Amino acid sequence: MSVDERAEAKRLAARLRETREYLDLSQQFVAEKTGIPRSAISDIERGERRVESLELKRLAQLYGVTVSYFLEDEPSDSEKAMRVLARMLGDLNDDQREEITRFANYLRHSTRRGRRS
Repeated sequence: MSVDERAEAKRLAARLRETREYLDLSQQFVAEKTGIPRSAISDIERGERRVESLELKRLAQLYGVTVSYFLEDEPSDSEKAMRVLARMLGDLNDDQREEITRFANYLRHSTRRGRRS
């Protein structure tokens, strides 16, 4: 395995662990829902075991993301913020979404934030 491949495997392992922890899921819960042994989940998240493609697909489904989320380069801060906002917007009603839009527009044009458009 090349240095690049090892780095990619470590990044994938970290992203899998971070996603599971972000969702506040235990390794045991993930094992029960996916059929992947808990010890394998642990090994995968430490980068000590390769994740098989079908396992990655099951993990992505459980975590509510696409497989490409785990494989793509690290998202930028603005992409991360957009993902968080997109998840949150789904829980809001129309009036709340409109308020968020007005606030975002205000921030975009605000000179108090040290930026001018």
